[in-house]
Amino acid sequence: MTEQGSTTVMVVDDHPMWRDGVSRDLEAAGFSVVATADSVAAAGQRARATQPDVVLMDMQLPDGNGADATTAVLEAVPQANVLVLSASSERDDVLDAVKAGACGYLVKSASAAELIEAVEATAAGQAVFTPGLAGLVLGEYRRMSNEPPAPDGPQLPSLTPRETEVLRLVAKGLSAKQIARRLDLSHRTVENHVQATLRKLQLSNRIELTRYAIEQGLD
Repeated sequence: MTEQGSTTVMVVDDHPMWRDGVSRDLEAAGFSVVATADSVAAAGQRARATQPDVVLMDMQLPDGNGADATTAVLEAVPQANVLVLSASSERDDVLDAVKAGACGYLVKSASAAELIEAVEATAAGQAVFTPGLAGLVLGEYRRMSNEPPAPDGPQLPSLTPRETEVLRLVAKGLSAKQIARRLDLSHRTVENHVQATLRKLQLSNRIELTRYAIEQGLD
């Protein structure tokens, strides 16, 4: 688990009171808020200057949207993990954010405790979604993936049934501990399955693993 004190965060939101309140909650929990921004342009500039680990991203900004800002942030800091925190749970907003590179999506009705937990999970490379939104994303990518691959296209690596089962749960945003409880396995066994799957798919982390699962329509 990532230590909160070592995790730097940037908060992007155009409402000063909300932005300041979220920043205070994060600081009180031990995170280091290194920057705030209120627009797409400012998000890219301040991300480049401060190199945050996690970016909390609103979807409604005066000069664009959260997807635009996510693109700008990841161009400036490719290793950053973007977690959307928005009042909107509209399908298009959620899908646009994920396609732009966000690794999670939380609605603003989440409690302060849920927000802190989500930022901690995001910093650790996990995908975090408000319940129901992960299914929306998976369903959309399943629809987009219905066409069979071309005969000369790349063949998918062979995963064991258990690896596929763990991959589905990773894609839904569950942590290794939650997956272990769900499948009645040890935490170490789940981590071993995750690492084996990463090696087979030649991926680097859980965020890439989640995107792979979404693209393949796994649920």
